[in-house]
Amino acid sequence: MALTPSTMLALGTEAPAFRLPDADGKPVSLDAFRDAPALLVAFLCNHCPYVQHIREGFARFAKEYQAKGLAIVAINANDAKSHPDDAPAAMAQEIRRFGYVFPYLVDETQAVAKAYRAACTPDFFLFDAARKLVYRGQFDASRPGNAIPVTGADLRAAADAALSGRAIAADQKPSIGCNIKWKPGNEPDYF
Repeated sequence: MALTPSTMLALGTEAPAFRLPDADGKPVSLDAFRDAPALLVAFLCNHCPYVQHIREGFARFAKEYQAKGLAIVAINANDAKSHPDDAPAAMAQEIRRFGYVFPYLVDETQAVAKAYRAACTPDFFLFDAARKLVYRGQFDASRPGNAIPVTGADLRAAADAALSGRAIAADQKPSIGCNIKWKPGNEPDYF
């Protein structure tokens, strides 16, 4: 497991477009969320201990914040050939097991992960109503083994501000997790 921080994409960046299949093969695009007051794009996977550490808390966060109007989509860009635990069938099991209420998409070509400059799992990108990046960073300060409770405090504060139209402080802490499992020869140039 390689410990990797977020790239901290520049605030104000416009949300890159995507059209990806969910775990069942149904296509979902960025346009599907056009009416939402804010959009969270989360890069997740199934096997990463950092995602496993927060996934129950993130599932609770998603239920709570979707009810407040936040649109949420998760994307798995890992190479499923080298990491079969991240294949679509396993993603479908993950959705059922943890009660994910958001689309969980497959980025087979890894082009969307590159467009977002995603680096790790989990990696969070919060966009305002105009789809400009207002937050990128950690769910909270909890990590496997550090005894800090999983609360989602950082992302909750950012989502509350985005949904109410308030500014979010630019001092944001990067997410930390496993590196995205890039296909051989497909590694991004932003490392």
